[in-house]
Amino acid sequence: MTAAQPLLAVENLNVRFTGPRGTHHAVKDLSFHLERGQTLAVVGESGSGKSTAALALLRLTAPGAAVGGRILFEGEDLLGLPLDAMRRRRGRDVSMIFQEPMTSLNPVHSVGAQIGEVLRLHERLSSAAARSRTLDLLDRVRIPEPGRRIDSYPHQLSGGQRQRVMIAMAVACRPRLLVADEPTTALDVATQEQILDLLDGLRRDLSMGLLLVTHDLGVVKDRADRVLVLHDGVKLEEGGTAALFERPHHPYTRCLLAASLHAGDTPHCTERRLPEIRIARDAAGTPSFALEVPPVRPRRAPPRTGPLLSVRDLRAEYRTAEGVFNAVDGVSFDIAPGETVGLVGPSGCGKSTLAKTVMRLVPASGGRILLDGTDLARLPDRALKPWRRRFQMVFQDPYGSLNPRHTVHDSLDAALVVHGVRERLDRAARVKAMLDRVGLPADSARRYPNEFSGGQRQRIGIARALLLKPSLVVCDEPVSALDVSVQAQILNLLAELKEEFNLAYLFISHDLAVVRHIADRVLEMKAGRLLA
Repeated sequence: MTAAQPLLAVENLNVRFTGPRGTHHAVKDLSFHLERGQTLAVVGESGSGKSTAALALLRLTAPGAAVGGRILFEGEDLLGLPLDAMRRRRGRDVSMIFQEPMTSLNPVHSVGAQIGEVLRLHERLSSAAARSRTLDLLDRVRIPEPGRRIDSYPHQLSGGQRQRVMIAMAVACRPRLLVADEPTTALDVATQEQILDLLDGLRRDLSMGLLLVTHDLGVVKDRADRVLVLHDGVKLEEGGTAALFERPHHPYTRCLLAASLHAGDTPHCTERRLPEIRIARDAAGTPSFALEVPPVRPRRAPPRTGPLLSVRDLRAEYRTAEGVFNAVDGVSFDIAPGETVGLVGPSGCGKSTLAKTVMRLVPASGGRILLDGTDLARLPDRALKPWRRRFQMVFQDPYGSLNPRHTVHDSLDAALVVHGVRERLDRAARVKAMLDRVGLPADSARRYPNEFSGGQRQRIGIARALLLKPSLVVCDEPVSALDVSVQAQILNLLAELKEEFNLAYLFISHDLAVVRHIADRVLEMKAGRLLA
């Protein structure tokens, strides 16, 4: 290795997948380099190949992927290494923070055991020494009460806390190259800053190269040295961060920056929709890009009635070895028909537990959940079934909430069967109409969840939630994992569907710009309680 060699040099990287529908080139002739101590951000729309390229660096692409080109880490081609040698590199020299922490963490092992396994494997530490280091790592990534959380399982943590566990695992062995695929997706603003400061500190202390895959252009602008823009697996633009934000050369980059909610003032969805990127292709298949702002329909005044949902003194608790933890502690609020109520607060404050308790997915330990005057908290499961069609949920992790072994049609069809729609042709027509309404391709019903991008999977989740024509939809971080332009599409879609079906939303998000755009009223939560 010579002094002139970059830490990472990617040369003509190609990744293609071959399946029943032919060959798909996810990454095409991608070349870039990353110096020691430098942060390179990779941006682009959902499905642009960002995550595939990131996975290819560690040779973690799905089975059957054909990967070509060269990936030179400190002068050594990782694609040419035997698998055992590559495994020794992963986690020790080259590490990764994955995009979806719930599906990346093992649900049957405690988070401490999973971090400790990395330390024992690569640093040969004893169990006691690995546990001590794990406690230090959990504290460093700001996990509250690390002495208690070290023995918790992934499902007992919030989305943001699970993401911090993934970060602790990735940096445990102080790698020289860290690939971070959406590392701050589920984190509130304060925790996001802490995590990015932590990654910056490690980058400086270790002269570590940081490849940052993110949809948050605010993070890119503040934290990256250079930016690489991908679309359809092809690099469209690369350059220094300041120059690219001030003078973007490619039309796609200009559209991407203009579509960001953080680009300027945030309009409310009733005043103006968000700009969406439209792509047209000529006869040769060459794309052109333009921005389009969907029109705002005249808002229908909701009828003057009582609240649709009335939550009173709601409580939910978890029992642990240390005692009882009050995740939701005496919460009360109302939602009117056709109203969007935003719910914000730091990671781990109880937002998602509150949502699941309202949905009767987590048992309430006290209080009332009144839907049109009926207390759902007191209904037995059998009596609750007829009410289920009235309130539905869009989950934070769309991949984790879909059965990977079922086609999209089967997943949506099952919801209709459970709720008594017996005619098969009627069910098929309703599934097709709803998939079309949320903007999914005509062949989506026959495909499996792994064949879609993150934004498309979220559309499937929205379609499933709306299939039963509910009055209330609980949205738990529905756009947190989506890229700028896809986020705009989903937020516009939710606004349109609200007007079309007079929906009420409980909209949970850590992104204040998103909440300002979508919500009519905002509630703030901290330590299980609503703030006055």
